[in-house]
Amino acid sequence: MSYEKGQLDVEWTPIEQEAARATKVLHPTETLPVPAQRRIVAVANQKGGVGKTTSTVNIAAALALRGLKVLVIDLDPQGNASTALGVDHHSNTPSVYEVLLGEISIADAAAVSTQSDNLVCIPATIDLAGSEIELVSMAARETRLKEALSTEALDHLQADYVFIDCPPSLGLLTVNALVAAQEVLIPIQCEYYALEGLGQLLNNIELVKAHLNPSLRVSTILLTMYDGRTKLADQVTSEVRGHFGDLVLRTVIPRSVKVSEAPGYGQTVLAYDPGSRGAMSYLDAAREMAVRGANGETG
Repeated sequence: MSYEKGQLDVEWTPIEQEAARATKVLHPTETLPVPAQRRIVAVANQKGGVGKTTSTVNIAAALALRGLKVLVIDLDPQGNASTALGVDHHSNTPSVYEVLLGEISIADAAAVSTQSDNLVCIPATIDLAGSEIELVSMAARETRLKEALSTEALDHLQADYVFIDCPPSLGLLTVNALVAAQEVLIPIQCEYYALEGLGQLLNNIELVKAHLNPSLRVSTILLTMYDGRTKLADQVTSEVRGHFGDLVLRTVIPRSVKVSEAPGYGQTVLAYDPGSRGAMSYLDAAREMAVRGANGETG
């Protein structure tokens, strides 16, 4: 990269490049298109360690930093999305657990993230860990979240996007997310066994579509943990693109220490290290999702 200083063409140093990227993230000059209809996206993969929560919070933060109103629902009892968004989720905090039980509304549980005023989160507390057992005996157990996410409730929060961070399992919590959502985003890591268990997830999505939510569709595949130094990453990328075609985003998320470190500081990578390659990649992925949605290219 170079720029002109007077008559000189001066090469940017790596530090200058990173500073320029950070400025682009923190002081954006662009806004992203508002979707024609509110998008409710379940982020799911029952395989752990694929970047599911990381992708949820960083794409949500990127959209919010570009002017869109975003709601994140933390449906994973570990509460990692709540942590990354800087939202309190200790026991007795109003949370998605009480929402599922019908005790409070989503507005009562929603908390503004430290990452952006445009970003709110319904946190998960440890109480959620036992909720699957409690839900089994409840009426309409598969539709509890959908009922809570009524048009009126989401209008009150002015949400353009709703992201539901699913637990790494295919239990009742994930089923609730799939019933409430319109779309599914599946993160797939560029490593061994990347597609392991994916068939089971796709079968469950088809079952939910057939019996509970006819409008559900897989709209987005996101490749994560890409290491360009390995042939394996390219092989997995080719395999996934060959199988899923245009559902796969062009943007690939690189394996990054900064992306891994950020949640430990209660931040997204866009806040923790906005000049990093990981931050720019998630910004690009969010932009691609937004543009696809505005053009009606969501599966």
